[in-house]
Amino acid sequence: MLMKSASQSLTEQLSARFSDRIRTRLLAPGARLPSVRLCAQQQGVSPSTVVAAYDHLLAQGLVEAHKNRGFYVREVPSVPVDSSSTAVKSVANQTAGLTRAPINATALIRGMFHAVSDKPQPGMGVFPPEWLETTFMPTAVRKVTGAAALKAFSLQYGEPAGDLGLRQSLSKKLAALNVHAAPLQIVTTVGATHALDIVSRTLLRAGDYVMVEEPGWAIEFARLEALGMRILPVPRRADGPDLDVMARYCEAHNPKLFVSVSVFHNPTGYCLSPGSAHRVLQLANAHNFHIVEDDTYSHIAPDHATRLCALDGLQRTIYVSGFAKILAPNWRIGFMAAPPELVERLTDTKLLATLTTPALLEKALAWCIDQGQLRRHAQRIRTRLDVARARSVKLALAAGCTFAAEPAGLFGWVDAGVDTDELSQRMLDEGYLLAPGALFHANRQPSTLMRINFATTQDALFWQTFVRLRSGKSGK
Repeated sequence: MLMKSASQSLTEQLSARFSDRIRTRLLAPGARLPSVRLCAQQQGVSPSTVVAAYDHLLAQGLVEAHKNRGFYVREVPSVPVDSSSTAVKSVANQTAGLTRAPINATALIRGMFHAVSDKPQPGMGVFPPEWLETTFMPTAVRKVTGAAALKAFSLQYGEPAGDLGLRQSLSKKLAALNVHAAPLQIVTTVGATHALDIVSRTLLRAGDYVMVEEPGWAIEFARLEALGMRILPVPRRADGPDLDVMARYCEAHNPKLFVSVSVFHNPTGYCLSPGSAHRVLQLANAHNFHIVEDDTYSHIAPDHATRLCALDGLQRTIYVSGFAKILAPNWRIGFMAAPPELVERLTDTKLLATLTTPALLEKALAWCIDQGQLRRHAQRIRTRLDVARARSVKLALAAGCTFAAEPAGLFGWVDAGVDTDELSQRMLDEGYLLAPGALFHANRQPSTLMRINFATTQDALFWQTFVRLRSGKSGK
């Protein structure tokens, strides 16, 4: 709540809270601020205080007034988020009750970089830091940073396709998934997202049609739109993409690419069935499009899960994965395995963007793989996640939620029974960053669904707060 202070007036506090949320994109452009009367009631201040705060926001160019309609957030340039800002210190101190104020994809990512509070975050897409703590990673770095090693590779650019030792290790690792790729078919990248971007920039041109699963990760929608692509959303079902919809798209639009998360799909947790996989590959061959298979969650998935790249033998398919989810988000090591005829083109695109990738960390990762450390670490994470998932599911059901998909993997696709865009703003005031269902659709629409992270939703306090705010109680 707003508190009287000698250093800052109520008007200044209220204006600062709105300003922080707008600048960090936790309150998206086009969102409508609450009416003056409603905001005054929610914050326990006078209407004149709210009017003055809104005037401050107008003067800063952060909002605009629409006659007889209210105040709306303007499109403003993104700014760096300082770790000492009010938004980063505690979103619980920010204002409540925003009307139709969707959290966008980049805001969710910013929340990964700068925690909105010290509470476990249900909307995050990664494991908690304490889950990823290891003793073998520092050992791996020490192994490759001796004086002789540093002289050998740190004083010059690395190999264009990435460290050969790592590519050899990745080739063996992929073989265990029945994805057979020679080291020469593998290119390392700055994370899996970078790999997806390289593929898009290599194979597509502005105006091309791209099929993407829906629901799907909002960053992929936003990234493709930024490149000028035309997105064709394909409904994702339990056994795979809606093949009838894909067939109609192929006939009408001649798409150049299909982007898929076959195993532990984000956000539903679905896994592709063999029958659907075969039909997808038949469509690709008949209509001459490539498939990018994002296997980001391979480390927590069964090796025997159906993968398009395994069935296709990397002919029309390109395999993408990384290690941020399971090992070290800040190492930013990803890779792609591609048909031989595409490798040089993909490498050229990589060189134009980054020249090379960090050989030191790539060599350290190769050591982790070759020594079996990564495999044992992943097994520990899977065991811990199974326990967390069971507890989280019980808490969600007890809170009156239902699951729109069978709980599996890292994420749960949950029906909250209320508009989760609006609920997300109320939860944000309590220090919880949600991932509302509208985020996962190419064209945002109100949704009662939300994605939860099973590793970060084991706290009963979160679900108690969720129940209270879903019922419309402020707790003041």
